Amino acid sequence: MAYDGRILRRAAARYDEDKQRRAEQFRARQRECYRKEPRLEEIDRELSHTMAKIIASGFRRGADPRSAIEALKEENLNLQRERGERLVGLGYPADCLEPQPNCPKCGDTGWQGSEMCSCLRAYYVREQNAELSRLLDLAGQSFETFRFDYYSKIPDFEQDMSPYQRMEKNYDACRDYAYEFSPKSGNLLLSGDPGLGKTFLSASIARVVSDAGHSVVYDTAAHIFARFEAQKFDRGEDGDAAEDDVSRYMRCDLLIIDDLGTEMTTSFVQSALYQIVNSRLMTNRKTVISTNLSPEELGQRYGAAILSRLEGEYRILPFFGDDIRKLKKK
Repeated sequence: MAYDGRILRRAAARYDEDKQRRAEQFRARQRECYRKEPRLEEIDRELSHTMAKIIASGFRRGADPRSAIEALKEENLNLQRERGERLVGLGYPADCLEPQPNCPKCGDTGWQGSEMCSCLRAYYVREQNAELSRLLDLAGQSFETFRFDYYSKIPDFEQDMSPYQRMEKNYDACRDYAYEFSPKSGNLLLSGDPGLGKTFLSASIARVVSDAGHSVVYDTAAHIFARFEAQKFDRGEDGDAAEDDVSRYMRCDLLIIDDLGTEMTTSFVQSALYQIVNSRLMTNRKTVISTNLSPEELGQRYGAAILSRLEGEYRILPFFGDDIRKLKKK
């Protein structure tokens, strides 16, 4: 699973901030307990000394250290027992002065070996969703809030089904894709006129796949191509930032390209799109593209090589019907 370095750095910073906050809360609780019962501070000091003695006895040469170690362990247990009783007497839990990791699986490191722990992954998901929310209405656009009542049930004779029936199929395909997302998933091309729910379903996919811990990047085609151009031609700070953006587009688990075809199409754009589509196919990274153009129009605009890959490697979901944005205004 690929992680976005920029988002991971933000997630790790939030993770460390919360870790430090919990540590300070523990120290404050410790000071409060010591103030109320000074004997507790003495016990903790003695406990730290007995642990040092146990370690020293284990390395002592000559006599068998096991009896001394057992005696020190018994002393340690007695001190812990006394501490627990005094804490309970003050109205605290018996173990409230024993540092406990918030995540027992990783001990609050955020990692289990080379794998990210679920605790840090939760922070990553929150930061990634915050990033996605700057472009998408993740709160309002979800599979649960999708409405079919805007789609006509009258058959479209050119399509041999009604817009309602078509959207049921598109909805099921996108929902299954999102909830079953894995390295074995394919790619989607959402094609049809504006205002038919393509961006809504793209946002729904982004939220579900992100919540599952995968790296997701959503952006408009125009902005993506602009970042490719800045990466190639800008030698200043923006060029460096564009380099990071392009890396995110190419390395993320799922790239969602919105509104392909609304940008000014140039030979550079054609080349950049081919690089995105072909490279992500070669590295087994998944892509969802939404466009107002038909596959044939995409081929005319971007070339036969692009059309071949879209038709051969993408599941094409056609959208048709009345513009929902106009219907909502009535």
